[in-house]
Amino acid sequence: MRASDRAYRALRDDILDWQLPPGTVLGEVEQSERLGVSRTPLREALSRLVADGLVATQTGRGLVVTDVSLDNIRELFEVRRALEEQAARLAAVRADATTFAALEAEFRAAPGLLASDDPARHDYYDLVARFDTAMDDAVRNPYLVAALSSLRTHLARIRRLAKDDPARLRQAATEHLLIVQAILARDADLAAHATHVHLHNALTSVLATAGTTPFERTAS
Repeated sequence: MRASDRAYRALRDDILDWQLPPGTVLGEVEQSERLGVSRTPLREALSRLVADGLVATQTGRGLVVTDVSLDNIRELFEVRRALEEQAARLAAVRADATTFAALEAEFRAAPGLLASDDPARHDYYDLVARFDTAMDDAVRNPYLVAALSSLRTHLARIRRLAKDDPARLRQAATEHLLIVQAILARDADLAAHATHVHLHNALTSVLATAGTTPFERTAS
């Protein structure tokens, strides 16, 4: 792996995991020493993070990790609704039934999985990631997939605001199951509606969590 790729992944992961919280100054000397790379590949990595919208230039401070506000969250979900509801419509028409039948069985079993210990939750997160991949494959539209990929970068950071809530995770698993079932039924309207309900509940949950964390004090 190239040094610039390694630096990009490390910085991106630290930003998404809030190890580098909003407002952190990313000094070249400090970060190059921390990551064990020279300044040239570090600059390449930082340029990619700027393009991702995770880092920006701030007057008098240099490059800093971008802020996240309650307004940001609402705006991201406005875009997410437009993209994911359209993706659900397309998937209902174009999806491979075998793939979604397998996902249906897994989401049926998810509540039991989430009732177990914390490590098992990672299996659930893997299931959701595979659902996203299946949706990307199903829409057969590279432009839509690229837009969703960019959006998910920012959504991943927002999700770290919320502590694992077993009740919400079980509810989300049921919501994903309904989306999958609508796709299997080839019902585009129902798939879009099920996605709308899921995203409404997700936004409500994230905003409630943001309102009880220190994040709220920095929100615009």
